[in-house]
Amino acid sequence: MPRSSDTLWDIALAQVSKKNEDKENEEDIETRERSVFFLGNKSGGKTTIILRFLDRDEVSKPTLALEYTFGRRARGHNTPKDIAHFWELGGGTSLSDLAQIPITVDNIRTLSVVLVLDLSKPNDLWPSMEKLLSVTKNHINKTMNELGKKDSINVNEIKQRTWKMLQKNHPDWELVDPFPLPLVIIGSKYDIFQNFESEKRKVICKTLRFVAHYYGASLLFFSNKSEATISKLRTVLNNLAFGTDRSKTVSVEYNKPLFVPAGMDSLSQIGSPPAAEVDLGKISARNPIDLWKKVYERLFPRESTREFKDIVDPAKDPQYTEPEVDIMRTQKDQELEQYKRSASKSWKEMEFDTRGK
Repeated sequence: MPRSSDTLWDIALAQVSKKNEDKENEEDIETRERSVFFLGNKSGGKTTIILRFLDRDEVSKPTLALEYTFGRRARGHNTPKDIAHFWELGGGTSLSDLAQIPITVDNIRTLSVVLVLDLSKPNDLWPSMEKLLSVTKNHINKTMNELGKKDSINVNEIKQRTWKMLQKNHPDWELVDPFPLPLVIIGSKYDIFQNFESEKRKVICKTLRFVAHYYGASLLFFSNKSEATISKLRTVLNNLAFGTDRSKTVSVEYNKPLFVPAGMDSLSQIGSPPAAEVDLGKISARNPIDLWKKVYERLFPRESTREFKDIVDPAKDPQYTEPEVDIMRTQKDQELEQYKRSASKSWKEMEFDTRGK
């Protein structure tokens, strides 16, 4: 009830305040949904990471294409559980075009990207990262353009979100190019990586710190055999999936698992590209990321691999058996082989008169 001494302005302020409070309370009891898109090296540990985070005691299986699962988390008593949608892209870079499926106008406002890089394969690290981020960014930009035709204000808010991780007074403000959506880079298989030579570990750590900082991403190293890295993984993924508080802990010692939240590193702390035997001034580069790429690939040359050759035919994979479908598939395969033999025989029996009449 307004008091007799209240002015018209006081009453108006009280009503606006009450409406805002009612709106916040209403949002608190609504189910909130977020999406997290995992991509990375083939057999790099994406499925293991998701299962660990969801506390599912399952044996991880190879992801052949694009898989989906979800997790739920309660905010408190008598409130709906928040839902997190998890998409996982299999096949490394060979199926990167499937990235367009989980990136939609409906979920782009609440979508985050997790890039999992296999630390045990340093020669494949840069090409995988470059291809996957490039393809994903293209799909994101196309989706934002589509959304922008209907809601330009929302698109601008999305674009500014990652810049908020970097304070305007940060010395690197003009030197970085944040990814359009929240991005986390996870270096997997740290238990193997920690046995590398000291100089190799230093180069990889330094390079990944630069890449994460340049893209406005968080960076952490993970091993399924280390409870310390599992705990930090939960903190980061809980923030992406359920909006919990971000960690402000930083660990940049290359003899330990890296943990650097977005916006909490700097180019001055990272230092110059690790090119002891290379004159940086003689390397032609278009931008900082291109310079680091050229230095890194001189030290860890990319290997010519063909990921398609290792892809297993899903129709022959025992984990996807469907008796009725498999019987029909076998029948159609037999019919196809019979047709091919019949067609081949028909052509062989044909006689072509090449002589002039």
